[in-house]
Amino acid sequence: MYASREDIGYDFGDDSKVRSKPIKPNPNIDGGWAWMIVLSSFLVHILIMGSQMALGILNMEWLEEFNQSRGLTAWVSSLSMGITLIVGPFIGLFISMCGCRTTAIIGGILNALGWILSAYAANVHYLFLTFGVTAGIGSGMVYLPAVVMVGQYFQKRRALAQGLSTTGTGFGAFLMTALLKHLCAEFGWRNAMFIQGAISLNLCVCGALMRPLSPKDLREKYVVRSDSEENRAKALSHSTETIKSNGVPGEETEKKEEAANEEVLGSVQPIEIGGKSGSGRSMYGLRLFKTVSQLTVTVRKGFALWYSSYFGAASLFTNRVFVAFVIWALFAYSSFVIPFIHLPEIVKQYNLSRQDNVFPLTSIIAIVHIFGKVILGIISDLPCISTWNVFLMANFTLVTCILTLPLMQTYIGLAVVCALIGFSSGYFSLMPVVTEDLVGTKHLANAYGIIICANGISALFGPPFAGWIYDITQKYDFSFYIAGLLYMVGIIFLLIQPCIQKKQPREKSTEEAQV
Repeated sequence: MYASREDIGYDFGDDSKVRSKPIKPNPNIDGGWAWMIVLSSFLVHILIMGSQMALGILNMEWLEEFNQSRGLTAWVSSLSMGITLIVGPFIGLFISMCGCRTTAIIGGILNALGWILSAYAANVHYLFLTFGVTAGIGSGMVYLPAVVMVGQYFQKRRALAQGLSTTGTGFGAFLMTALLKHLCAEFGWRNAMFIQGAISLNLCVCGALMRPLSPKDLREKYVVRSDSEENRAKALSHSTETIKSNGVPGEETEKKEEAANEEVLGSVQPIEIGGKSGSGRSMYGLRLFKTVSQLTVTVRKGFALWYSSYFGAASLFTNRVFVAFVIWALFAYSSFVIPFIHLPEIVKQYNLSRQDNVFPLTSIIAIVHIFGKVILGIISDLPCISTWNVFLMANFTLVTCILTLPLMQTYIGLAVVCALIGFSSGYFSLMPVVTEDLVGTKHLANAYGIIICANGISALFGPPFAGWIYDITQKYDFSFYIAGLLYMVGIIFLLIQPCIQKKQPREKSTEEAQV
């Protein structure tokens, strides 16, 4: 199965280079401002993922308002959830060029604009554009930086940090479900969306908190983990060092380009000093030239890193375990999204609305989801526990719950299954950790962008598919059965590839390590 923490190389004492050159750690790594990054990511998950988990409330309002089929109406929620994740690879390009902070602030404005414009919707198709596309793209531009920044600021307690930050999804689902219910009852769904748009502007504040680490700090964090990267390269036939040596601009290239720019700018400095007449014009021209040249270099480096990660000789897709991870993501997320979108309708069919109004089933999932993320994160950080094994066990539990849910027709039975769904879905906090173990910190943004893109495709087609099955059979049972079976196929892919990799290069890497 997947390598344990010891196999991956969390013992840093074996690297002679690290011993010979002691590194003074940045106090903000695993502490200091890192916890502000966790807070920022936590709030992002509340405002984005929490709001999306509460869309079942608005879905019922849209069904009554526009009188369309369940399959068509479900596309509004699916577009918003799906596009948030599907745009991940392209947001990775933005991050490479502009950084996480700028990308998140722009995304916060777009997300708020999508909510506000949706308040004036005349039909479902209008919501496709305003809520599905506009708010969805804005959400994606904030969500990916929030995850990536936590990965950059934490090394020893990554699983716990990601677990704490992503608990915002559970808190958000609980809070936003209650908030949207209250707002829709008091002011109507249109005004509720307008108010939610104003609240979403706080995403810009969350983005402003994402203070970037200096390149020096990132290099230090990368050097400390270099031994881990080499071992992972032998075990998984892909590593950050391989990517770096196959066309991605390295640190030496960056220094050469910066030196060349400084030389060019330095050679024209005498023009600024000489002759005071026209000095204002020359200074303005030089500043403009400097800005354009720096922007050009940044764009070139960012695009080269992004392009090589996806299409170059060192593509992330040369890692077969990572490819299996992507295939799993294509089937997994819909199984988690479908209950949130359609549970309110299922409760109504079973005549359980009175009990559900006291304590909604979606709120049960949300609350237990919080504990699931934290507990699974703490367990995964234990030195004797493999993160990959915890990840797989949680997936098996979740797929079992999805297949069992249609058999429950009482409130107590549904509540128990929903609680198990909430706890086992806490594995979401482990996804960035597993991704980083596969590809390294440097390529986390692009790799995780691919993973959430696959999740987005799953979320995009899952709820409309469930609604379409209902329109045909007048039952949601087959929707859960089919989603569960597809989910199981994805888990099988996760089990097969690590075993294949273990038989081939793993034995060789062990011998080399002993030598």
